[in-house]
Amino acid sequence: MPAQRQKVTFSSNGHQLAGLLETPEVNSRGCALFAHCFTCGKNVLAATRISQSLVALGFSVLRFDFTGLGGSDGDFSNTNFSSNVNDLVAAADYLREHHQAPALLIGHSLGGRAVLSAASRIPEVAAVATIGAPADAAHVAKQFSAHVEEIDSQGKADVSLGGRHFTIEKQFLDDIRSENDDIEQLRVPLLVMHSPLDTTVSIQQAEHIYRRAKHPKSFISLDSADHLLTNKADAAYAAAIISGWSEKYLDSTPLPDAPAEQIEKGEVVIREGNKQFLRVVNTDHHQWLSDEPVNVGGGNAGPDPYEQLLSALGSCTSMTIRMYANRKNLPLDAVNVSLKHYRQHCSDCQAADQNNPRIDVIERLIDLQGDLTPDQRQRLLEIADKCPVHRTLEGPIRITSALVE
Repeated sequence: MPAQRQKVTFSSNGHQLAGLLETPEVNSRGCALFAHCFTCGKNVLAATRISQSLVALGFSVLRFDFTGLGGSDGDFSNTNFSSNVNDLVAAADYLREHHQAPALLIGHSLGGRAVLSAASRIPEVAAVATIGAPADAAHVAKQFSAHVEEIDSQGKADVSLGGRHFTIEKQFLDDIRSENDDIEQLRVPLLVMHSPLDTTVSIQQAEHIYRRAKHPKSFISLDSADHLLTNKADAAYAAAIISGWSEKYLDSTPLPDAPAEQIEKGEVVIREGNKQFLRVVNTDHHQWLSDEPVNVGGGNAGPDPYEQLLSALGSCTSMTIRMYANRKNLPLDAVNVSLKHYRQHCSDCQAADQNNPRIDVIERLIDLQGDLTPDQRQRLLEIADKCPVHRTLEGPIRITSALVE
């Protein structure tokens, strides 16, 4: 089933704002609220691409047009930074009532500065990420610096931004010039993302944000990206980093409903969690996630397939040793098993098939704790090799495949 896209409207300061709520194919890992850049809109490339990438990684995302922009009501000339923050709070209120309160705030450029201010007014927020954001809202005045004197003296001025004309009033300047300590008061983890080649908001602004914020905080360089993240790969990279970073701060990933059909004992059913690598694993009584790391395009929402394979062997090894020790009344206080998997090129190795001079190697280290004699320790090591999963992996295995009719 494709990701769901729903047009939504909600009220802020007496205006109807237009938004787009995108939800993943299975239950959401969490809800994110995205704030676009100054004078942009919810459909600007960066907002669209990052949101869609996050949805593919399992998040629900709401992006919307601030008052006076895009499909939202209101007059832009009557808005300011404070009204943008109010719009974000109104969007969070809408999500809380109709979907799921946002646990993650993401802001691009001035939208990044706005989410830093809005975070304290949205109690469910567990993490904040900024992209190309200024440390202070007043930095945005650089985009119309030639008109600042006119605005101060005449009360307003018509300016051209990105090829579009806007009226900037003095109240806007007064508002962004107001000092605040929102960054210092931020009480949730912060991810600062910025490109060293950003010519709109210099990377020094990211440094100011990072220095002012309390821990936990992280910084990621967007390398060669431009301010608007017009390269699709840059937007996808930003989304993958946000997904992987935020996982440890958000609640555990909600799992979707179990499949309707009956699963037999010993049967494992795997369904797609998204069109990337996220998979939902079901047995007759249990359910968990499988995924790939962020650096290969996954969302890191669960262990990868080889980690699950090692988990099966390690768990079975530990259980088998414990069962034997209990039956023989051996003084085994604890057993810990660690495993690694790698491929070994071994043209001169007797274990290698002549037609395939490479074998998979699983390194298993077994830590036996307790007042055990050397003979007892050696016996338990031998028992480890008798673990059923061990025998399955080393024995002849034939895998048959067939299409479901």
